[in-house]
Amino acid sequence: MKQPLTVSNSKLTQSFGALLKLWRNQRGFSQLDLAVTSQVSQRHISFLESGRAKPSREMILQLATVLEIPLRQQNLMLTTAGFAPIHTETDMIAPEMTSIRRAIDFMLQKHEPLPAIVVDRYWNLILANNAGTRLLTTFIDADKLQTTFCVDGKINLMRVVFHSQGLRPFIVGWEDFAHHLLQRLHREALAEGETELSTALLKELMSYPGVPEIWHTSNKTPQNTLLLSIHLKKNDLELQFFSTIATLGTPYDITLQELRIECLFPADEATEHNWQQLVK
Repeated sequence: MKQPLTVSNSKLTQSFGALLKLWRNQRGFSQLDLAVTSQVSQRHISFLESGRAKPSREMILQLATVLEIPLRQQNLMLTTAGFAPIHTETDMIAPEMTSIRRAIDFMLQKHEPLPAIVVDRYWNLILANNAGTRLLTTFIDADKLQTTFCVDGKINLMRVVFHSQGLRPFIVGWEDFAHHLLQRLHREALAEGETELSTALLKELMSYPGVPEIWHTSNKTPQNTLLLSIHLKKNDLELQFFSTIATLGTPYDITLQELRIECLFPADEATEHNWQQLVK
């Protein structure tokens, strides 16, 4: 069993060569593989990793493209090599985001009366349609959402799922569901690059009662299950949803690259009926 990520600031102080080697290994490339794919000599790759050669900005971006390094981490590689970052991180309310925000709003509205949400890579809630808000407030008091689970003006959905005052008491089979989410957080941090925020979030979740034990427990979800669904139960109300996740195509902005649009669908006829009754 892999160990959870630990909070570390090491990446912020690593050299370009160390970061290049880290991402090359993470992507499963040998120096020869990277050299052939990027059309750079293996000798030069070796010199870049050892610090014997200094990369140009164009070389950094060329290697980052081959290794599919996220934009946020490309900026870090640029700065460690002495260059200014080139990828922006634009607020969703900025004027230049108008057309994109309109498209996302369209998707959320068209998914009514079913829940749909937009989250960033740290699972902070950015947007939700009316049904998405209704789903959360059916199980958690709206004031509590804003006080217990809101940090820097954003509700964190991982905190909502794992906290004892959040959805945790209402999720049937919470241990298996939580196990899946922990593994997903771990994979995302490895694939997209460990940051202070990602490691701090995982550390916080691991501090909740019972969560460390879940990490070391094998997933008990039946192998013949088609999809992981969230199964919620409160008194006589019972709901099961599965989700689809959409991303924006070919983003050049960090904010847009890290957005996830998640649309929920009823997993059975009972949920479809119960949800229709709830939103009438």
